[in-house]
Amino acid sequence: MRSIAKERRDGRVIRHRRIRLAIRGTAERPRLAVYRSLRHLYAQIIDDDRAHTLVAISTLDKTLGQELGGAGSGLKRSRLLGKLLAARAKEHGITRVAFDRGGYLYHGHVKELAEGAREGGLEF
Repeated sequence: MRSIAKERRDGRVIRHRRIRLAIRGTAERPRLAVYRSLRHLYAQIIDDDRAHTLVAISTLDKTLGQELGGAGSGLKRSRLLGKLLAARAKEHGITRVAFDRGGYLYHGHVKELAEGAREGGLEF
C-alpha cells in the first residue's frame, strides 16, 4: 500500500519530466529551476547545453541570513529570494531565462519567487 506522500511526490516527478521535455536552458536563455522542500526553497539558473549551474540561491545560504531574517512571512521571503536571485543573475550578465517550476503548481512560494525574479529584472 502506497502512502499519499509518495503518490504526490511521484506525480510531481512525472510532471517535472514532462515539463523538461519542453524547457531547455541555453547560453542565451538559461533555465531557472525551482525546488521546494518542506522547509526551504532552492533556485538555480542552469545552462543545459554545458550542464553548468550559473547561479544558485536558497533559503539556507548563510550570506542571506540578514536580508531574509526580517522579511516576515514565508511568502515575502520567497519574493525577496527571487529578487536576490535576479540581482546575482545580472552580475553574471543574465537577463532572460526559461522558468522551470519543477512540477510544482504555479502558486504560493513558487509564484512569489517567480514574481520576485521578474521584479528584480529577469525576463521570462
